[in-house]
Amino acid sequence: MHSALRIALFHPCLIHGGIQRVFVNMAQGFLDHGFAVDMVQATPEGGFRNQVPLDVRLIDLNASRALTSVLPLVRYLRRERPDAVVSGAIQTNIAAVWARQLAGVSTRLMLTEHNTINAIINNARMLRTRMSPFFIRKFYPWADEIIAVSQGAASDLASIMKVPICKIPVIYNPVIGSDFWKRAREPIADVEIARDNRPIILAVGRLHFLKDYPTLLRAFAEVRRDMDARLIFLGDGEERLNLAKMVDELKIGAHVRFLGQVSNALPYMKQATVLALSSIQEALPTVVIEALAVGLPVVSTDCPSGPREILCDGAYGTLVPVGDSIALAHALLNILRIPRPEPVPPGALQRFEHDTAIRKYLNLLGFRDHTSSNIQLQRE
Repeated sequence: MHSALRIALFHPCLIHGGIQRVFVNMAQGFLDHGFAVDMVQATPEGGFRNQVPLDVRLIDLNASRALTSVLPLVRYLRRERPDAVVSGAIQTNIAAVWARQLAGVSTRLMLTEHNTINAIINNARMLRTRMSPFFIRKFYPWADEIIAVSQGAASDLASIMKVPICKIPVIYNPVIGSDFWKRAREPIADVEIARDNRPIILAVGRLHFLKDYPTLLRAFAEVRRDMDARLIFLGDGEERLNLAKMVDELKIGAHVRFLGQVSNALPYMKQATVLALSSIQEALPTVVIEALAVGLPVVSTDCPSGPREILCDGAYGTLVPVGDSIALAHALLNILRIPRPEPVPPGALQRFEHDTAIRKYLNLLGFRDHTSSNIQLQRE
């Protein structure tokens, strides 16, 4: 009888965010398939800790940032010797390849790319972000496997690494599983939202410049000329004060609410009328997948590259040009004025189900899919 193989999921920190939600879903998926799971985080921030499954072992490396977590990660790898490490985010990916090399262990290493990197670099404010392509080309090839979370992200990464796109497999993020439907059934916490019967435009995500929420605010001001609607933001970030100032300038303060971080956005999606995504870039926005799953119509910018993939070229939602507040306003009004469209066919979301994604991860890692403790290692 063999003990369960151990998979370590290495990421920056347990703040509220897309990668963190994906990694929590992956942790549950690997548990469901009979693996032991460590959630290894570079820095000790932890507002999302309560979302980690109980059977997952949480390892804090207590570094100041991802790139200073290399030596603590080396010590973890030598001490625990997990069978595989799955890493996410550029800096933690670089830290992971360095740490495995220094640790001298046989742990398999898979890097996951959750961004369209060229789009980030084009808007980057920090030198280390602009230097990312050099580090990616130099060090990503040290990993056993490199995957992207969307076809667009894979194409972008292949161009940076100067490799054929066939060298970058795509595994869509595991979003929809049993826990998803449990969270969707939870009641909405905000009584005021439930009492107000005006239609809701919902925005979910970090208040970050890449989300281009100024365009959404200008679009909402246009919507308000024709309809008494509300705009609700779920999420927090460095742009909060600038956005609040813009709300005042547009004189829409009575109709906009910033609710900050919420542990579960799904009840708000079920209460909302339409999800608005105004981003400059997205590799595979989880919120769009979640909205489709609960039957919430989506209006999104046609940014590189995830929204178009998720919405199947606009078959399951509305795509508008990036930065065009008038087009965004018109698309939102079209949804607000008409009854909800038919739900997306269930088969269209199968690619985002936990089981689909986890089986693909196990296949690439060379692990036999098995749900008992008698798990064997299958490698080429």
